[in-house]
Amino acid sequence: MVVVATLTAGEYQGRGECVPYPRYGECAAEVQREIEGCPERIETAESYIASLAPGAARNALDCAMWDLRAKRAGRSVAEIIGAVPPAQTPASFTLSVASPRKMAEAAEALPEDRSIKMKLDGRDDLAKIAAVRRVQPIAPIVVDANESWDVERYLAWAAPLAEFGVAALEQPLPAGQDAALGDLPRPVPVVADESIHTRAELPSIERFYDGINLKLDKAGGLTEALALRNAARDRGLAIMVGCMVATSLAVAPAWLLIDGARWVDLDGPALLLHDRALGSRFADAWMYPPKPRLWGHPPLK
Repeated sequence: MVVVATLTAGEYQGRGECVPYPRYGECAAEVQREIEGCPERIETAESYIASLAPGAARNALDCAMWDLRAKRAGRSVAEIIGAVPPAQTPASFTLSVASPRKMAEAAEALPEDRSIKMKLDGRDDLAKIAAVRRVQPIAPIVVDANESWDVERYLAWAAPLAEFGVAALEQPLPAGQDAALGDLPRPVPVVADESIHTRAELPSIERFYDGINLKLDKAGGLTEALALRNAARDRGLAIMVGCMVATSLAVAPAWLLIDGARWVDLDGPALLLHDRALGSRFADAWMYPPKPRLWGHPPLK
């Protein structure tokens, strides 16, 4: 389920979309209450948004505020922040957790050079990776353990990942157990996801990871996501830009984070039966951004 925030100032409207995520204690009803609590006056609304805890509600309101700023200023958000969003980016496709056979069948239907994100659950994970690699011998593969491994599994499975040509391993251990990675070998880059939401977590996790998965819903909006990206880069961490399963309205602001990212995983709209009009387009191994009218641009004259 997605929740949309709309902010209005005179003739202009700004929109932002978020995904309440139960893993972080969020539900749609509470997120909607936080959004509806936003004051009507824009100046007061900005203070209210900044006061919210990082998460889905703040993300929707923050992105809606950026969209509104662009419309009122007559300039795109990219222009305002000095970003040059790419015209296209390599597309990723997420394989949900299933048996090795079913994951391989899903992978076999993809273009041979389409990047693949494999969701894992700590059961027969090497067999799943091997099955997918057999049918996709050259596709870039990132595996997401989703906090399902322990140290024993990591020690047994991390080295074979390099043999399978895996590009990165995402969140192998549960959030909060990051220190257990300690000085363990990292034969492939290890990327923090659930362990990193905002800049506040960086000092406690940076030495245990090679990169971070940057998501607007975790950071609580584009404002914090931009700051987190810059702070992580300053610490030498690689950037993955990810998203929840959401429409192109939620993904549109994330295109402003792609510059310099090592991995891009913005296939949320591709996992939906129907996306929004003007949304992202997928063709072969490439993903193309939403049309400017969807988010972050002034109205067309």
